[in-house]
Amino acid sequence: MSTSEERRAAGKEIQGQLWPATRTGPTGQFPAAKLAPDFFDLVQQHAFGDIWTRPGLPVRDRSLITVAVLAALGQTEELRAHLAGARNVGIDRDELVEVLMHVSIYAGVPATNAALRVAADVLGEG
Repeated sequence: MSTSEERRAAGKEIQGQLWPATRTGPTGQFPAAKLAPDFFDLVQQHAFGDIWTRPGLPVRDRSLITVAVLAALGQTEELRAHLAGARNVGIDRDELVEVLMHVSIYAGVPATNAALRVAADVLGEG
């Protein structure tokens, strides 16, 4: 079993792969993190430190899965961040578009339309 500090460090490493600016820049500066810093610490430890670091899938695959799930759930603000993160771990524009098209079959056209609008903005097509 790892300690909170070990999970926090592992989570910070994954976050740094997705969003390199988090490696050197100040963290916790956006409004929601200021409002609920304990929540964002839990996310870092558990989502990124426990789940994203599991050995069964590489970060790249976890990123694709996360993009698909966020698109399917209509979580466009979180999707925006994870699309940018996906690009930082080597996922190209065409792969992201394919993932979003795949989502349309299982989550519906409206969810995919919303996701593609965000993707167009993030990927420079909007």
